[in-house]
Amino acid sequence: PRASCASRHCIARSRLPTPTHDIMKLKVVSRSGKDLFPDGLEVKDSATTDDLKAAFHKIKRKYYPTRQRFTLQVPPGAPPKTRGTPLTAGKSLSKDYGLADGSTVVFKDLGPQVPYAVVFLAEYAGPMLCYLPFFFMRREIYGGFLGMKGADKPAHISQQLACAFHTAHYLKRILETIFVHHFSNDTMPIFNLFRNCGYYWGFASFISYFINHPDYTAVGETQMMVGFGISALMQLGNLHCHIYQASLRSDGSKAYKEPKGGLFKVVTCANYCCEIYQWVGFNVATQSAMGWIFIACGAAQMAQWANAKHRRLRKLFPGFKRPFKLLPPFY
Repeated sequence: PRASCASRHCIARSRLPTPTHDIMKLKVVSRSGKDLFPDGLEVKDSATTDDLKAAFHKIKRKYYPTRQRFTLQVPPGAPPKTRGTPLTAGKSLSKDYGLADGSTVVFKDLGPQVPYAVVFLAEYAGPMLCYLPFFFMRREIYGGFLGMKGADKPAHISQQLACAFHTAHYLKRILETIFVHHFSNDTMPIFNLFRNCGYYWGFASFISYFINHPDYTAVGETQMMVGFGISALMQLGNLHCHIYQASLRSDGSKAYKEPKGGLFKVVTCANYCCEIYQWVGFNVATQSAMGWIFIACGAAQMAQWANAKHRRLRKLFPGFKRPFKLLPPFY
């Protein structure tokens, strides 16, 4: 009897399912279609996008995680401009994207990266350093170096206020970067550092050069006070927008959340709106041609960002609607 019982147990054990392997191999291709791992890239079935990046970096050390971007393959028969769905940090490869053993993902090299905070601090500290010498060293720059007459005369009140407002604006930006902002991405391409710094530093130098020039002609007192009043109000509005946006991610989440408070009730990108009108006020007060060119370029870029953000929010939050995207009462 014992022998037959043992036999029955042996038969029962033989019928038990074989434990499944918890590893899947993914096919990783470049955007040109080149297979980057002929034998596949192994990750756990429970792996997230972060685990995929770590496994990729372990083999190809050049591509650290923030330099990597993965997307799903574009489905066959999709329209020509269809883009693959990006794999978001923290998402499960199998549960959220349906990836399994043998599935294909597309890799893109984002290039050398630099932390967002570093870019912001560099592009905001630079304008102050570029602007201030033309104000505090007017005699040495305009008189001594450039040989202009009138460099010894005292600065007009509009020049003094322009220096104060310009400095306060970028000082606010620096403090926001350190204490307020929560970035959705950790890094950006290093090229952006040079492009952004060139834009901010270059325009700050030209704006300061002409505003502090010995031949500068100030606007009337009423226009000056109205302009700087608008600028001050909009700077405070911009600060409020940034503090409110930071509060949406006070829990540490990097997920998109619908902004519903303050000016965001009527303007999709209320922070950009305040930024633009702040410079409009500054330029009304100083009558700076370079200042108008600066904000025209900035507004054109912010309009693109505002359109993209408006589309994204409408996609993420059904029913999302705002009277204006960027610049009431115009747009």
